[in-house]
Amino acid sequence: MVGDPGTATVDQRRVTAAYERFTGVRGTDLWLVLGDNAYERGTDAQYQRAIFESYAPLLRQAVLWPTLGNHDASSAQSATQSGVYYDIFTLPTLGQAGGVMSGTEAYYSHDYANVHFICLDSHDSDRSPGGRMMQWLKADLAANHRDWTVAYFHHPPYSKGSHDSDQPRTRQPDAGRLADMRETFLPVLEAGGVDLVLSGHCHSYERSYFLSGHYGESSTLTDAMVLDRGKEGAVYHKPAGRTGYVAIVAGSSGKADRPYPLNHPAMAVALPELGSVVLDFDGRRLDATFLSDEGIVRDHFSLVK
Repeated sequence: MVGDPGTATVDQRRVTAAYERFTGVRGTDLWLVLGDNAYERGTDAQYQRAIFESYAPLLRQAVLWPTLGNHDASSAQSATQSGVYYDIFTLPTLGQAGGVMSGTEAYYSHDYANVHFICLDSHDSDRSPGGRMMQWLKADLAANHRDWTVAYFHHPPYSKGSHDSDQPRTRQPDAGRLADMRETFLPVLEAGGVDLVLSGHCHSYERSYFLSGHYGESSTLTDAMVLDRGKEGAVYHKPAGRTGYVAIVAGSSGKADRPYPLNHPAMAVALPELGSVVLDFDGRRLDATFLSDEGIVRDHFSLVK
């Protein structure tokens, strides 16, 4: 899993090389890209450098499942499914890869083994409670019976990185998107059994505690919303029928921004470092690793259902 990777710089190459050394001969089953796939404006030439040239070996081995970031949206429109992002990727609109048909490439779902993945468009699609994306999401969650549910989109519900999830909507252009994903979509995702919520946008790594019911600004977090405060190496347990999720911000696969507080109270770990996230599912156990560009495991946790 890489977020905001598309810089086509030595930093992006170092992150990729570290993952290749880490996985070795085991290979890759599938690959999530959390938006801002090609800087600065998602042009065809920028995709050529940042995706097709930078990831050529991996593209031969594994399917890339993308979501739209704000930089990608500079040259694409979700309403018409037009522009470079939609020209480059062919994404399932009719449920061809599992899940309920969405009718659009802007948001979709797909299955792999016992995992259900839900890709949402946090940038350009209607994020209202009664909008088409929300109606599709509810139907998709209701039809899902996989052991694991993973949701991913670009704008994080919680962060104190290069974008502050507490910023008033009027002070930061993207603030409304972060707030909408937290206030409107996160309650529906949790009620539908989501286990992991993945996003980019902020150029850092942040990993939450095992949470339930935290849909407001950082000041609204209570002890009752933190089901487990395990830090690095934690093993979270999620009994059958129980809600709860871990949120990860992983937008540092192409660059890392350092002069930010990274002090959101919902986060167990926050690192201003380059890297990628590796998810290993084995039956009802998930192991998650944040791997730095130097190949060092900087965070690790497990979730057992």
